[in-house]
Amino acid sequence: MEQISMIGIDLAKRSFQLHGARADGAVVFRKKLSREKVLDFLASQPGCTVAMEACASAHYWGREILRLGHQVKLVPPIYVKPFVKRQKNDAADAEAICEAAQRPTMRFVAVKTEEQQARGMLFRTRDLLVRQRTQTINALRGHLAEYGVIAPQGPAHVGRLARAVEDPDSVLPEPVRELGGLLLAQIADLEVKIAGLETDLHACARQDEEAARLMTIPGVGPVTAMALQAFAPPMESF
Repeated sequence: MEQISMIGIDLAKRSFQLHGARADGAVVFRKKLSREKVLDFLASQPGCTVAMEACASAHYWGREILRLGHQVKLVPPIYVKPFVKRQKNDAADAEAICEAAQRPTMRFVAVKTEEQQARGMLFRTRDLLVRQRTQTINALRGHLAEYGVIAPQGPAHVGRLARAVEDPDSVLPEPVRELGGLLLAQIADLEVKIAGLETDLHACARQDEEAARLMTIPGVGPVTAMALQAFAPPMESF
């Protein structure tokens, strides 16, 4: 078998396209494998560099392939695009990934650990719930403004809206008060969930030495410190 230097993989949900090349760029193989057969095939290959786009599921596959003894390089998709030749398809994408990863000045994304991804999910989940809370508050403000009930933006002023909804003598029709109560209950539920996630973030920040050091910087709190921990590349990559 010809010595393989680089394997480019175009990730997908079910069928993955693989492109194997020697150090001089000569093509050794082009294969399409099902998801279940990818790791078995890579386990049968001698140690080489496996390149993928840094997209959904790339970090999972990166960890699994590293365990097989290969080197893994994740290339940002924007850096792969210039190497796609002519018609775009899975085979062309795998070849482009392989070519991009061989460039001496290419920049790569570090493979994240399971713990890093878990922290990233915690941070993103909190961010999602905060946005949902803001959307719900704005929806309630907009509906009540049609009846002359005005309140400034922000969670701190939800109480003013709640008092108008809960007041049986207010100018609001009964159906509006019922629907307003539904939105208020949704806001309260989101508040509880956000507070719980922030408690988890604070606990993680206290237990992590790097996060604790980051929090010694003026203006950096637990949320910012954990965001840096979850999403910033490792220091050795700078």
